Amino acid sequence: MAGKQILGDDPFGTGDAPAPAAKKKKEKKIESETAAENAAESASAAASEVAHEAAPEADEDRDALDSDGENGTYAPAAAQPPSEYGPSIDQPPVAKHSGLVDEIKHLEHSVRERILPARSGEHGGERQRLPLEFLWKRWRELAMRDRSDVVDEFGRDPNVAARVEPLLDFLYRQYFRVSTRGLGHIPDDGRGLIVANHSGTLPYDGAMIMYGIRHEHSAHREVRPLVEDFVFHFPYLGTLMNRIGGVRAAPENAERLLNQDQLVAVFPEGIKGIGKLFRERYQLQRFGRGGFIKLALKCDAPIIPTAVVGAEEIHPMLSKITWLARSVGIPYLPVTPTFPLLGPIGLLPLPTKWFIAFGEPLYYNAEYGPEGANDRILVNKLAEQVRNKIQSMIDSLLKERRSILFG
Repeated sequence: MAGKQILGDDPFGTGDAPAPAAKKKKEKKIESETAAENAAESASAAASEVAHEAAPEADEDRDALDSDGENGTYAPAAAQPPSEYGPSIDQPPVAKHSGLVDEIKHLEHSVRERILPARSGEHGGERQRLPLEFLWKRWRELAMRDRSDVVDEFGRDPNVAARVEPLLDFLYRQYFRVSTRGLGHIPDDGRGLIVANHSGTLPYDGAMIMYGIRHEHSAHREVRPLVEDFVFHFPYLGTLMNRIGGVRAAPENAERLLNQDQLVAVFPEGIKGIGKLFRERYQLQRFGRGGFIKLALKCDAPIIPTAVVGAEEIHPMLSKITWLARSVGIPYLPVTPTFPLLGPIGLLPLPTKWFIAFGEPLYYNAEYGPEGANDRILVNKLAEQVRNKIQSMIDSLLKERRSILFG
């Protein structure tokens, strides 16, 4: 019986039949692989379900794409069962957020709903009540106690201007003892361009012109002086100038003010005027490129030449430092007999006697019209005429003055 073959044990006729133990081992291996594949398929299905629930819109967009993968479209790959080489790269695993991240997002959403306005419908709804609203209300009342709820387009605040009024009155009447003449040359209404010499290191002259016309003129008109940019680099000073009526120097601002029939004070010397050394006092510098002439011609405004004497000596500047000042945004640091030797006290102005004279208005529009603003040669010529007029007025006042401190 040893040489007899059993049908089915050796179908290929090799004569070697597999051992029963090996056959059982092979069957167990197949069963284990089948179980592993079933478990992997279950896990993959669960992950796909979670991803679909987290981003249903993204799944719908992906399914709507072309399946051929051409022209840059996305072709979703068919689900492939995991193999012994690891998970398929066609479907990357879905990132699972921790519970802490979800809690933080929920907290952020709830805080945003409490603070930001509630929006209902197409145009939004009413603002929700803030937490501790009585504290916010009290803080706003404290912050606005000395301010007005309404200011003009250039930042003038009537309440702040009223608070500064006593200081300006003291400087005008007691400290500088300003004497004005020629106030009748300023019109009672309508636009006008006051063109004055500039001096004093800080813009005291603009404040004194503004205060003098408001209180000494018969119509008590308001003047809006144009202030240089460097003033706004000082803490609080630029904001204070805006609050009391000053306007940042710019042709657009001046044109808007003149079109509103207001009085505008300009200082064509600019920084060169207030930065003159003591030995150069009352020598007018070049009047820029004649921008004030262009304004007067375009806006049909009369030019009122104005001379200020006394401001050159309030800070007798012996020298100035420019290399250090540029790093902090100001044109120079003055060197006077009191500053920087005495520190901040050295910035107090000397109590000199001031004179302010207003000349007869110069009206160039009758002869040249608005189109004259486009003629550069004409503009420079008229600017030089105004400069010579103001210089002659300054020289006349200096001849009358007997003392710097007492006039």
